[in-house]
Amino acid sequence: MSAYPIDTLLRTRITNHLRSFKPRRNNHPTLCAAAVAIVIAASTDGNDACFVLTRRPHRLRRHGGQYALPGGRVDSHEDAQTAALRELKEELGLTLPTTDVMGWLDDFPTRSGFCISPLVVWAGIRADIAPNPDEVEAVFRIPLTELDGPEIPRLENIPESDSPVLSAPFPTLGHEVYAPTAAILYQFREVALHGRTTRVAHFEQPLFAWR
Repeated sequence: MSAYPIDTLLRTRITNHLRSFKPRRNNHPTLCAAAVAIVIAASTDGNDACFVLTRRPHRLRRHGGQYALPGGRVDSHEDAQTAALRELKEELGLTLPTTDVMGWLDDFPTRSGFCISPLVVWAGIRADIAPNPDEVEAVFRIPLTELDGPEIPRLENIPESDSPVLSAPFPTLGHEVYAPTAAILYQFREVALHGRTTRVAHFEQPLFAWR
C-alpha cells in the first residue's frame, strides 16, 4: 500500500498542516513578485499522490532547461493566488478552482531577483495535463514518497556564500533539483506532509541560478 494514496485523508492531512503553519512573507521592494504551484495529482495509474514538476525549454534565454514548479510573475493587477492558478492554465492546461487551494508556504527570495510565493493546490485524479510547448518541455509526476528519501535535503558548501546550497535527488528524474525549487519542495515535505515547522529561505542557490 502506498504511503501517500491519492485520497481525501491525504488532502485533509495536508490542508490541516498548512492551516496550522504561519507562512513568512517577504515584501522587499527590489524583488519581482512571482508565484508557483505545488500541484498534488494522481500518478498515471491513479493510485499514488504525486507532485508535478516541469522542465523549461532549453531555448529560453533565462533558466532554460531547468526543472521548475509551474508558475511565473505576478502581474500588477493580480494577487499571488490568481497568478499561480493562471500560470497552471497557461503552462499545463490545468484549470483548478480556488476551492482546491490548500494553503501557502514561505516566500523564497531568489538570487535572480524574484520573490516566489508557493501555493499548494489539489488536483487529485482530475489532473488532465496538456503542457504548452512554448513554456514547458516536459512534465513529470513525482511520487510524494520520493520527498522522504534519506538524501533530502542534500547540502553543499560553496565559497561564494555563507549558506549551503540545498538540492534534492529524485529517482523519477534521474537528476538533482536545486534551490529554490528544491528548497520549496523540502519545506512542503516538512510542513505539509509531516507537520514540522521548517524554514528554508536562508538556503543558498547554485551559481547557475544567480543570473
